[in-house]
Amino acid sequence: METALIDRLIDLAITEDIGDGDHSALSCIPADAVGKVKLMVKQQGIIAGIEIAKRIYRKIDRSIQLEQLISDGAAVKYGDIVFYASGRDHSLLQSERIVLNVMQRMSGIATQTNQYVKLLEGTKAKVLDTRKTTPGMRVFDKMAVRIGGGENHRMGLFDMIMLKDNHVDFAGGIEEAIRKANEYLTQTGRKLGIEIETRNLNEVERVLLIGNVQRIMLDNFNLDDTRKAVTLINGRFETESSGGINRDTIRGYAECGVDYISVGAITHQIQSIDMNLKKV
Repeated sequence: METALIDRLIDLAITEDIGDGDHSALSCIPADAVGKVKLMVKQQGIIAGIEIAKRIYRKIDRSIQLEQLISDGAAVKYGDIVFYASGRDHSLLQSERIVLNVMQRMSGIATQTNQYVKLLEGTKAKVLDTRKTTPGMRVFDKMAVRIGGGENHRMGLFDMIMLKDNHVDFAGGIEEAIRKANEYLTQTGRKLGIEIETRNLNEVERVLLIGNVQRIMLDNFNLDDTRKAVTLINGRFETESSGGINRDTIRGYAECGVDYISVGAITHQIQSIDMNLKKV
């Protein structure tokens, strides 16, 4: 599914940017002219999106040749050359903005994710992303999270059952929501994990009585209640802290002993990494 989504996104990006032709290049550069460009990083960060760039080039012109110098996930600084691309000038120019848009954003996400990951060193907690992504770009955003050292939560509504506060309230309570979710899985034959969101320690205790979930989310818990919840759960289920956690607070939640910490900011509050593609 991920491969199909990537191909569709690249096709859409090409249609969006090139339309019926790159008339700037067509008007002043001979069709048979060939050249070479280099991708240069203009600020410090974690590089991401090289593999997507390769696919973009292949889509536009399979004859383009890449000489890769740096791999996805590497730390980069100003002046680093990531790769050289050689081929028809028209093809290199048509690819330029699409490659940069994808790689700048993905590198920004990977960089921010890596900053959060480093804050958790020495604890067992792992950084998770959320569904707070740019519509249509989620597959790229989540790839960038992995490149930055984080882990993906779920791709969408289809690959995990996550019973949030509204699901619980609409279903008639925690017990009913969990019971109905398990009945649904039995009836449909689907093998999906179930996560339940809890809003306080009382709800945690109610989940522990009924069980039949994979993970308990501690949503907007303070540190004291998080520690109490982890003690109550005692390893019987995975635990996840969530809700407004930032660079200043994430270490404290990790030290409470949770397994995962979800941070929406790593995909929706980012600064793209500046880079350019210039003729060699």
